[in-house]
Amino acid sequence: MVIMFGALIMAAGIEPFFDHLDLRVIVTGYVVMRLGMVALWLRAAANDAGRRPTAMRYAIGIALVQCFWVAFGWLPEPGTGLFYGLFAVGAILELAVPAIAERGNATPWHRHHIMERYGLLNIIVLGETLLAGSMALNHAVTGHFDIALVHIALSAMLILFSMWWLYFARQEHLQDQRLSRALTWGYGHFVIYMSGAAVGAGFAVLVDVITGHAKIGLLAGDYAVAIPVAGYLVGLWFVRDRFVLGGMARHSLLLFAALVLLVPPLLALEGVALVAVVAVWVRGRLAPRPLPGD
Repeated sequence: MVIMFGALIMAAGIEPFFDHLDLRVIVTGYVVMRLGMVALWLRAAANDAGRRPTAMRYAIGIALVQCFWVAFGWLPEPGTGLFYGLFAVGAILELAVPAIAERGNATPWHRHHIMERYGLLNIIVLGETLLAGSMALNHAVTGHFDIALVHIALSAMLILFSMWWLYFARQEHLQDQRLSRALTWGYGHFVIYMSGAAVGAGFAVLVDVITGHAKIGLLAGDYAVAIPVAGYLVGLWFVRDRFVLGGMARHSLLLFAALVLLVPPLLALEGVALVAVVAVWVRGRLAPRPLPGD
């Protein structure tokens, strides 16, 4: 409940951050969230003697990083080079805590359960793309009809289904529980989640362009979708394909990520959707099929 309360505080800080880069409310909420996590690790340390050193490394590491965030929220001038540099340092420190804490006696975790949790979160993220397609259809029905809005909705559906299909391919994401592999896979999902959410935001940009609520051109709107789609494909290659596939299939998503960035000037948004669909088909043909019983 404390962690959820911190998340609500962070949400309240979004508007001042976008208005004038004021991170103080967001930092306050984040620190509340992380202090809740510190309490949980201290409880784990008290009840698991065998893994107490690991739990204490987590608790101490997270608490120290929160001291950094408190100073960051009030010290640097927003928008300066120092501001962005210190933010990057804080992010690196946060990501370093698990990598350091898990050395030695690692915490136990269930591989298939973790894969399921990450997959379910990806479905939630992809729902943003579905929402953007719904917005386009809503504008087409309730506002001035424009066939381009229908094209956006149909393209959103094709891209959404392709992203879903590529993520939930037959090959398992996480083949073993080695720490280096787990960190690569877990942290690599930042790229997948951010790209997936940005695809939905890109479709919202396109709707604004078509309906006259944005001052950018249509090509810029197409790239607002194409760039995150390419990032999503690169993310999937980074966390899974380069480990589980061989031959031409191993790097196929990188090829299609490049194609996604090339097609908007030639085929607009429809070209991005076409490349995404072809990526699903080609990867499926190149990837080895599992043996019976696998």
